[in-house]
Amino acid sequence: MAPLKVRQRSIFRPVLNALVNMTWAERLGLIGLGVVTIIALVAHWVTPFDPQMRVGPAYLPPGSLHWFGTDEIGRDLFSRVLLGVQVTWLPALGLVLICLVAGTLIGLIPSIVSERLDGVVQRIVDLFLVLPGTLVALAVIASLGPGLTNTMIAIGVAWWPWYARISRDEFRRIRGLPHFEAALLAGVGRLRLTFHHVLPGAFPALIVFATVDVGNVIMTISLLSFLGLGQPAPAPELGIMTSRALDSLSEFWWLPVLPATAIFVICFLSNLAGDGLRAALKGK
Repeated sequence: MAPLKVRQRSIFRPVLNALVNMTWAERLGLIGLGVVTIIALVAHWVTPFDPQMRVGPAYLPPGSLHWFGTDEIGRDLFSRVLLGVQVTWLPALGLVLICLVAGTLIGLIPSIVSERLDGVVQRIVDLFLVLPGTLVALAVIASLGPGLTNTMIAIGVAWWPWYARISRDEFRRIRGLPHFEAALLAGVGRLRLTFHHVLPGAFPALIVFATVDVGNVIMTISLLSFLGLGQPAPAPELGIMTSRALDSLSEFWWLPVLPATAIFVICFLSNLAGDGLRAALKGK
């Protein structure tokens, strides 16, 4: 009997179809994340003042010239928050994409090769999952030292197992469907069947999780910076800007509140986009 030909599915088709059919309310979070991404990419060119230079008196309140006021040195806080969005958002987005690809491959490939290898890999994944991710990141970055690169390594060590677990669970769900078993019996190779059919089936769940997860990564990056384990000052990172200005909250409220608000808005948009994408995919 000739091998059964399985039509290749695009991994992006279910998500693209969901995007087309989303309501404007469901698209709001994705539109907001798109705006945040554009701001992060062009931040260096749209800041009204040099974020590292003194441009006015210290502790000026928000006004028409300095929209977010000035900090303790006299630097424009609006310019520093814009650059802080770039410093926080782009690394978080890149880290989630790396964890998405690496975790998906780690979750899928052992399942394809053999059950024994899959069991070994899953025990390693379980070991990481039982430990709090933030605690693992703190331990890694404390050993490596502060800095953006070390922060991304520390978070990546704690984050990839979630994607491995989701991809494996989706693989096992799809593998149990009748048409998958029929294709195997008809002679379709496991590797080809997995990447042409299983991966497209698992991709919607992975992309929804990744969309929401960007906010979690940003919160972790900001937390590490807040604790002094992220980028050292005077880097305009939102977490360290909030941390250093906490003592001034009662008198110069805009110094900690406005950078913290930027973190909140990005995380809120991330969760809103993930919820909207999940609702759209469930409705299809």
